[in-house]
Amino acid sequence: MSLSSEKSDIELDEKIKQQHRIDSLNILLYMLLLITTVLTIWMFKHRRMRYLHETGLALIFGLVVGALIRYTGDPSAITHVEVQAVPHSDYNESLPPDYLWFRMKRKMPPGEGSGPVENRTYAYLLTGEVEDATGNEFAQQATFDPEIFFNIVLPPIIFNAGYSLKRKFFFRNLGSILCFAFIGTTISAFAIGGVQYTFGLLFSSPPSLLDCLYFGALISATDPVTILAIFNDLQVDVNLYALVFGESVLNDAVAIVLVTAIENYAKLYATGSDGFEAIAFLKAIGLFFYVFFSSFLLGSVMGCATALLTKFTHIRDFPLLESSLFLLMSYSSFLMAEAADLTGIVAVLFCGICQAHYTYNNLSDEARVRTKDFFEMINFLAENFIFSYIGVSLFTFPKHQWDFAFISCAFVSLFIGRLLNVYPLSWLLNLKRRPVIPLNFQHMMFLSGLRGAIAFALAIRNTYSVGRQTILTATSIIVAVTVIYGGLTTQLLLWLGIPVGGEEDDETTGLNQLQRCRPRGQQNETGARDNPEKALLVRLWSDFDTSFMKPLLTHSRPTLLETMPLCCHPLARLLTSTQQLTQDTSNKYEEDGELCLEADEASFQHGDNGSVHSSGHQMAAVSDDGDLGTGSTAGYQRTPAPPVSTRVHLQGHGRGDSL
Repeated sequence: MSLSSEKSDIELDEKIKQQHRIDSLNILLYMLLLITTVLTIWMFKHRRMRYLHETGLALIFGLVVGALIRYTGDPSAITHVEVQAVPHSDYNESLPPDYLWFRMKRKMPPGEGSGPVENRTYAYLLTGEVEDATGNEFAQQATFDPEIFFNIVLPPIIFNAGYSLKRKFFFRNLGSILCFAFIGTTISAFAIGGVQYTFGLLFSSPPSLLDCLYFGALISATDPVTILAIFNDLQVDVNLYALVFGESVLNDAVAIVLVTAIENYAKLYATGSDGFEAIAFLKAIGLFFYVFFSSFLLGSVMGCATALLTKFTHIRDFPLLESSLFLLMSYSSFLMAEAADLTGIVAVLFCGICQAHYTYNNLSDEARVRTKDFFEMINFLAENFIFSYIGVSLFTFPKHQWDFAFISCAFVSLFIGRLLNVYPLSWLLNLKRRPVIPLNFQHMMFLSGLRGAIAFALAIRNTYSVGRQTILTATSIIVAVTVIYGGLTTQLLLWLGIPVGGEEDDETTGLNQLQRCRPRGQQNETGARDNPEKALLVRLWSDFDTSFMKPLLTHSRPTLLETMPLCCHPLARLLTSTQQLTQDTSNKYEEDGELCLEADEASFQHGDNGSVHSSGHQMAAVSDDGDLGTGSTAGYQRTPAPPVSTRVHLQGHGRGDSL
């Protein structure tokens, strides 16, 4: 029996070790970039410097490293063999095959087999088009499979956006947010696509209309992470924060579904002619709504299913298992939507919102802290990784098409699209909205249309054609410029006269505590009815949520036994947990500081310490940041303040705050 190794095995082992070393170096490269970003942003925060956000730093560091790799690395030839396709009935010559089977004749070592030649077949997976047979092998390995972004990096970012959402301010501005997210994003997408197409017809080679609309849809996904971070640090008006953040969260989902609808218009319904097809367009619109609302429903169902599991099992006795179930159920919503040919980003976003609104109340204290901290950390690392990768890939990605006319026009079309989005819709909303969106807020919203991770991830998924490669290059440049420009937010706030340093809207929380004791629609002391400006749909949902959804999915009070008809009491008892029946009824709203959406701001004045003042007896009011303020109103029984050690869990903030 021979123990000697074949020469080919030794060479293959060496090649595998070399490939493993290069892969490790690439991962180490991005780890060092993230470490450098973390340390640099710590220095910025320590010295109170707000000129650049961490994502901008990550992108700049990535640009520097990418340039060094591109221009200082030693070129090395890539081992390749030219092959010619054999005609096959299943082969479509318009597309490259997924796999290549390469038959290789190899001389066998002496003493093995019956002949000197051995035939072997090797399978090669399609990775993309080769621009040059020579190049820096390390630079080529520094680019990742685009599916990594969609399946691994993006889901935690989008989930955290929903899980950390300040729902009170979101729902108070829900009508405006939906208007900007749905109507505004659609206007922006078609405006950008139309300007790009017109510019191409007039000044350059005629582009594809579908490619222009595709670019308009993906580049309409805003990501003002830099601006929102500065808003949070400076405590900008909560309504401005809610409008910018809410639009960016939902507009990402809308932009992705728009991209899907445009792709399906070309793939399923278009006949191949250059003319406009009305029937195909209408079918694409129907598909848009089907994909969006089906994804929304799937994500919401997964979130509610997790809430039921955590309510009716004792898994909270094992926080590690509880946190693991939470993570797996949340990520499954994304994968289920993608497997069903829906949009996983939409599903995981609304799954995050449902998890925060329902499941969070059922988690143990340890699981609450663990899930909040985990997703916040993963979101931070994933965002900075993407921006580092954008910087590196501008120099190392082999498929960039530098069409400077297209790129220049893209900035102009972005300006026009954002202009048509913000100002006309703000004017229409201000006809009925109270309070109105002031002009300086509109200017800030216009300037907050930064582009980021979603636009880049959509652009890099398909780079086989020259048009899509041009779109990727333009998107990368736009993301880089707008993210770095986001560091000017502090100066913009000063120039626009937007006040900063204001306290969070504690007044509304105190009001909500009072209004929970007052029947809906009852007049307050000034004769005004509660919540005169709240949209009817939101009020109806709030009533339904308080009476049925939260009692069903959480341990909150009132129970279903109190809200359902007598004929349904057997079912209601089955769906009511023992904890709901035994807990103190005076704390039935304690779990969710953002449950009520009403705010009767005409009859209360904000005090110095987050208190609510009026004539009458005092009562305790819990503010949003967990501080206990005292409020007063006529005819209400005084509620004693809890002891200092009492811990009240405010769902909207996702943590337990000590009082």
